[in-house]
Amino acid sequence: MEKFITDDFLLYNDVAKHLYHHVAKNLPIIDYHNHLNQKEILENKNYTNIAEIWLAGDHYKWRAMRANGISEDYITGDKSDYEKFLAWAKTVPNTFGNPLYHWTHLELQRYFGIDELLNEETAPAIWEEANRKLATPDLSVRSILKKDNVVFVGTTDDPTDTLEYHAALAKADFGSKVSPSFRPDKGLNIDATDFLAWIAKLEQAEDSTITNYQALLDALTKRIDVFDELGCRSSDHGINVMYFEEATKEEVTTIFEKRLKGEPLSEKEVNQYRTYTLVFLGKLYAAKGWVMQLHINPLRNNNTRMFRQIGPDSGFDSIGDRLLAEPLAKFLDALEMNGNLPKTVLYSLNSRDNNVLAAMAGNYQNHEIPGKVQFGTAWWYNDHIDGMEDQMKTLASTGLISNFIGMLTDSRSFLSFSRHEYFRRILCNLLGTWVEQGKVPKDMNLLETYVKNICYYNAERYFDI
Repeated sequence: MEKFITDDFLLYNDVAKHLYHHVAKNLPIIDYHNHLNQKEILENKNYTNIAEIWLAGDHYKWRAMRANGISEDYITGDKSDYEKFLAWAKTVPNTFGNPLYHWTHLELQRYFGIDELLNEETAPAIWEEANRKLATPDLSVRSILKKDNVVFVGTTDDPTDTLEYHAALAKADFGSKVSPSFRPDKGLNIDATDFLAWIAKLEQAEDSTITNYQALLDALTKRIDVFDELGCRSSDHGINVMYFEEATKEEVTTIFEKRLKGEPLSEKEVNQYRTYTLVFLGKLYAAKGWVMQLHINPLRNNNTRMFRQIGPDSGFDSIGDRLLAEPLAKFLDALEMNGNLPKTVLYSLNSRDNNVLAAMAGNYQNHEIPGKVQFGTAWWYNDHIDGMEDQMKTLASTGLISNFIGMLTDSRSFLSFSRHEYFRRILCNLLGTWVEQGKVPKDMNLLETYVKNICYYNAERYFDI
């Protein structure tokens, strides 16, 4: 059988091949948003087997396995790692058209030197070879970062996190900068059942007592200072439904006091609290020079039975379809009105929103930095060839793709850095196709500048790395 992942994989014309092989391929990687484990980076972990690094926590693969009729015992249950790997190998041949097929074989080749297609027949030999290489220093966590030339990693961290691993990593020198990112979702979801427990954790983190709303704002401000001292470059917000409900500080103070007493809140009160608090945080981000990332429109925990059985982030989230243009505009404008809008990246899980976000970004650009407000890369269910091309075409037709900050993994796996290669091949092929079609000139110097900036330099400038 011919090799599947060839040197010219996804590159369909000479311009695309030149741009990838001579420009994009060897650029460093800035992975500014992911869910990697900083403790494992600090300890330079070697994984025991490929299932541990590949399947644990990967809800993309879990969903595919369920769709293939695999029992939950082999997905999140108590079957052995080898049995789970075999179940994944059984699923892979059924994933044509899904990016998992490409990602799987890119990762097998790039990290393990394995060119065989994964299936039930090849699985035992692949298991042995991958595990043999995982046991070597060449595939420790830091070795993977070095191999992929990853110069910056932005993890995702709750304000209550102790950050001791980040503090230790800040003193380490191994070629990659690992920084926390501020994810205060639990502090904004005042209606959540665990909100008061989260407040207690924040009190512990700051060694303070939070008995009123001002005390909460003070604690969040102090945590932002701690994150900033450890090199934080961005915040991140998961917003299921975009909101904006004006309120005074006095009104929000009353709402917060009601919640502390266990009194019920109306939907309006919840959104007043969220809006005032998020605007407050946005001002702090702007003062720090941070980037604010807004991830909008997931519909989470749809399968109640499975949510109760195995918890959140387990593959039962899907695409939301709530409208976001008006509340998003009001939120951004509330910050912009007083010159407090931070650098902002807008993502939606619903590709229907692509035109809305691309157009919205254009409302708030200025001289401070090219592309101050970004229409972010194709996210989650859009993270495939068609989705990436659609996002880039929409950005190009509505704004300036030249200022695009490019790809991130949003992943929990250290093998996912190959997704940057995937993105870079798709970008180079898109530009090459435009040249072939006569839509852009065959100006190689200009094309190379686009590729260098989108793959690396725009993000370097944007996140001040």
